[in-house]
Amino acid sequence: MPRRSLLRPGDWLVMTCGAIVCAVSFPLAWRAGPAEKAIVRRGGEPFAELELSRERRIEVPGPLGTTTIAVEKGRVRVLSDPGAHQYCVRQGWLDRAGQIAICAPNEVSVEVAGGGKTYDSLSY
Repeated sequence: MPRRSLLRPGDWLVMTCGAIVCAVSFPLAWRAGPAEKAIVRRGGEPFAELELSRERRIEVPGPLGTTTIAVEKGRVRVLSDPGAHQYCVRQGWLDRAGQIAICAPNEVSVEVAGGGKTYDSLSY
């Protein structure tokens, strides 16, 4: 006997409503506000706050050397880092509130701040 025959019309209604609620809530829960500034941290302490409306480059000294950060057209990225794997450089441009690039070996991080944050493993 197929399992579909065990489902009644009310069961289908509940499953359909649940799927609709999930589909609607997913974009609402994961959207972020506009990016306004970038917060640069060194050793866990704030080092600089950069307005994303102005293009500039800064160099952040760390235990391994200097990390270079660039701001351009409302976005920010790590241009260079003395770390071996270059994970924070490969992160690319950050342009949404809540995005972050962490250069762990050099103890430098860049976080985009704005009107709202997205939820991720760091928010938990």
